[in-house]
Amino acid sequence: MRIVVKACECEEIIKKSRFIGIISPCQSEPEALQILKNLHVQHPNASHIVYAYRIQTPAGLVCRFYDAGEPGGTAGKPVFQHLEGKQLINLMVVVIRYFGGIKLGAGGLTRAYGNLAKKIIENAEIADHIERVTLQLVLEYNQLQMLEYQLKKLNGKIVQQDFAEQIQVQVQLPKHHLPAFQLIFQ
Repeated sequence: MRIVVKACECEEIIKKSRFIGIISPCQSEPEALQILKNLHVQHPNASHIVYAYRIQTPAGLVCRFYDAGEPGGTAGKPVFQHLEGKQLINLMVVVIRYFGGIKLGAGGLTRAYGNLAKKIIENAEIADHIERVTLQLVLEYNQLQMLEYQLKKLNGKIVQQDFAEQIQVQVQLPKHHLPAFQLIFQ
């Protein structure tokens, strides 16, 4: 699985219609809906605002796409197929269309939306998705330096720490490093 690191956009004119492609990281469905709401406010005169997203949740993968009034299967689905084909998660791709007066036909729409989705994905900064776990630990002060050293080796980090009689620490590290970490901090 792969993720998009930061939002970006690109634009294309196809037979006088203006297409704006936007790719954005997205961690939840409410966040996706908020992004869409903001885009509807920014582009109130757009003819169509097509989208697709794939979001990994604790309950599984949530996948949605929407044609936004274009003929069924000609807009949202071609965008979604590129997300699925590249195994991208935790993102949404939106294609905004301003109709230019020339009809593209079903094949033309499918190509336009699909090609713009492909182009925006190619322009985006994409990285491998690393599933992380969060752990709560209680340490003695003399253990803190060793914890920091081990986390650095295992690509982990301290998220929160509370100093009292003992140190309460919240750490995150890649899930695949959990067994090695547990051998040291049991």
